[in-house]
Amino acid sequence: MSIKQIAPDELKIKLDNGEDVIFIDCRERDEFEEGHIPQAQFIPLSHFEKEVDKLKNKNVEIVVGCRSGHRSMNACEILDSKGFTNISNLSGGILGWIEDGLEIIRE
Repeated sequence: MSIKQIAPDELKIKLDNGEDVIFIDCRERDEFEEGHIPQAQFIPLSHFEKEVDKLKNKNVEIVVGCRSGHRSMNACEILDSKGFTNISNLSGGILGWIEDGLEIIRE
């Protein structure tokens, strides 16, 4: 399966409209705390394989992001291997989100 890409502005619209989409930030804790997308669920790639088993609905739309889009592609491949069917990678990652002038929050 080829993993879809989603642009930061497309993801923002989905999140703002309350669409049934889960955004997972797969960076490590220190990166996450430096700044993340407001609705992000934090699941670091280092624990991803174990933690995603807690997600019960394999058909819900899941978007995964990291700093630039590389680690999140690995996370998308893990989701695919576990039977999730509606997966996208955040194009450009958090850097792309920030570059587009979109909001991040800091812990």
